[in-house]
Amino acid sequence: MTVLLELKQKIKSFYSEHDVLLLSILKFLLGFLLFQGINIFVVLILAIICAVLPINAMTVLACVMIITHCYAISVEVAGFAGLLILLLLMLFLRFTSQDNLALVLTPVAFTFKIPVAVPIGSGLLRGPACAIPACCGVVLYSFMQVVQEKSAVLQGKETETIQKLQLLLDGLMKNREMWITIVAFIIVLTTVYLISRCSFDYSWRVANASGAVIYIVIMVLGGMFLSVDVDIMGVILAAVFSVLIGLVIEFAVLGVDYSRSEHTQFEDDEYVYYVKAVPKSIVAQKEKSIKKISSEFEKKDAAEQKEATPVEQVSEENFDFEKQLEESLKDL
Repeated sequence: MTVLLELKQKIKSFYSEHDVLLLSILKFLLGFLLFQGINIFVVLILAIICAVLPINAMTVLACVMIITHCYAISVEVAGFAGLLILLLLMLFLRFTSQDNLALVLTPVAFTFKIPVAVPIGSGLLRGPACAIPACCGVVLYSFMQVVQEKSAVLQGKETETIQKLQLLLDGLMKNREMWITIVAFIIVLTTVYLISRCSFDYSWRVANASGAVIYIVIMVLGGMFLSVDVDIMGVILAAVFSVLIGLVIEFAVLGVDYSRSEHTQFEDDEYVYYVKAVPKSIVAQKEKSIKKISSEFEKKDAAEQKEATPVEQVSEENFDFEKQLEESLKDL
């Protein structure tokens, strides 16, 4: 554990010194993962652009790319996508415009088959309002899945505009798996947030495990009652990996030592305060002492310089001030 704490301190120190460069690299990787379905050359260009832009700009750029992909299929699909994104952004910007990262991370988490990592991480680090951008990300991802599955029909010239729009609308409104996932996201995020804010020991770990278990239960039972084909093993594996991610978040952000918890009480004219103080696990950095060792060449050079400028040393015992003064007067 001490080794991990020392590594954490070194990482924090390194990040504080190179935060601008590291943030650019992280945004580049996030942009690369977000646009990975496109041509590799286009992905690299977009990732480089995202590296120098804030997360808000990355969100707008992702929405533009969705509309562009839909336009390649048909104008009707692009119009439907534009209207859907406009409605979602109105809902998103109205309440939680500062949680753009959850919106961007949700499609990436679905790509890696660990979608529950987003509500667990958001519950630990943010709050219940973060469920709005996360659910918007679920809707956008599900919409792109519908477009990809129905692309052959949507591109057909014999298909009328009304039929295309109805096909897209049914693909969203009747997508039971999407609605189960949205319900799971909201419940998991709220539960993780409420438990992690409690004062009992290891509340973050309990919240982390509780969120994973709740996600498994909702997805499995929802699939059974709504006749949705749910990959149970995939859901379990996603929950397990999300728990590991939650533990990493706890260690990096919280990192407290519950064995040294302290309880105190104090009061003022209006209230009595009961406080529980839990210290963070910090390893003291070893102070390095620098000892200067002179080389033989420096010592020899100093000795030669001393010989070149000799100083006559007179012992105080043999020095007769009166006699020296008389001799000086004779010279005058």
